[in-house]
Amino acid sequence: MIEWLGIGHLFELSRTEAIAGFFTPLVICVVFFAVQMVLPGRRVTGYVVNPVTGERRDYRLNGLLVFVIAQAVWAFGLTGMPHDWFYRSSVYAVAGGTVLTAILAVVAVYSQPPREGQHALHALWDGRAREFSFFNSRFDVKMYLYVVGGTMLSLNALSGAAYHHGLFGDASNPGVFLFAGFLTFYVLDYFIFERVQLYTYDVIHENLGFKLIWGGLIVYGWLYILPLWGMAVYPDPGFSSPWRLVWLIGTPALFLIGWGIARGANMQKYTFKRWPERKFLGLIEPEFIQAGDRKILCSGLWGAARHLNYLGEGFFALAIALAFGYFANLWAWTYLIFIVGLFISRQRFDERYCAEKYGEEKWAEYRARVKWRIIPGVY
Repeated sequence: MIEWLGIGHLFELSRTEAIAGFFTPLVICVVFFAVQMVLPGRRVTGYVVNPVTGERRDYRLNGLLVFVIAQAVWAFGLTGMPHDWFYRSSVYAVAGGTVLTAILAVVAVYSQPPREGQHALHALWDGRAREFSFFNSRFDVKMYLYVVGGTMLSLNALSGAAYHHGLFGDASNPGVFLFAGFLTFYVLDYFIFERVQLYTYDVIHENLGFKLIWGGLIVYGWLYILPLWGMAVYPDPGFSSPWRLVWLIGTPALFLIGWGIARGANMQKYTFKRWPERKFLGLIEPEFIQAGDRKILCSGLWGAARHLNYLGEGFFALAIALAFGYFANLWAWTYLIFIVGLFISRQRFDERYCAEKYGEEKWAEYRARVKWRIIPGVY
């Protein structure tokens, strides 16, 4: 079965290496915790309100600094670890990381009082508490998860590219390097705009259960490179010159279009939440529907579709699938399949939640004004 799937190369570790791979996420989490606590950070105010004080919560952010240092340590081989280690050990790391996050979830969930009507297993999956912050808000669990997960996503992708180059040398597939570059840019962009994350769905609404902890650390950090598990062992697809140019120029262009849509939508929402009267980019007037003491933004990118940022993520995922140049290989499409499934289901949940948050009447008014869910004119 493993050979049929084309991932036999990920099971070639010795017993000692397999054990080391299993415990890699634990070591990474400990090291990142120490580094994040020691390095300086900037204090910012987020969107979430502390129910005890009634004030917006403070966060200490230093993700960009952690990311840059981790990249340098990996690039210069300062730990003595082979550059392809993270990729070669990824299956064992996912297994070990899943066990680790299950333990963390048990502690995070069952240390909190139960919620009325919530089954114990559902609580383990979904969580009970929305926030965990320690050491006078010096350490926030959600932001820590995304610092570790995001940085490891980039390092795992780069490690896979190193493995691929070691395998094929001059016959390497440039699409593998595009893939690693896309994900590294994606993570770098996240850390440059780290404060914007404080105004997004996960931080505002998600509880700290297995879903978020495993998702933030292991799915984001290790499993987002899933296409590489199957595609790292394929050489350059050998396109002829005209099609090669279309492929190598078109996929980065599609990626940048997707990034622009997603980043633009998130920045417009962030600007509106912080400065409701400010024009986005100095051009787009903020139009909204008043729903009690809340406002529903319905101009600019958020007037084109109710979740246009998901469309941007979809273009990004499509660029990843096309970048490998093996269009009939299912491995290349695994990330796109995951993203489409995730955001269609999340969009449906968002619709139900927003109807409760803003009121059925006001949300119906918004839906009448902004008719499309994700893709203007289509869906």
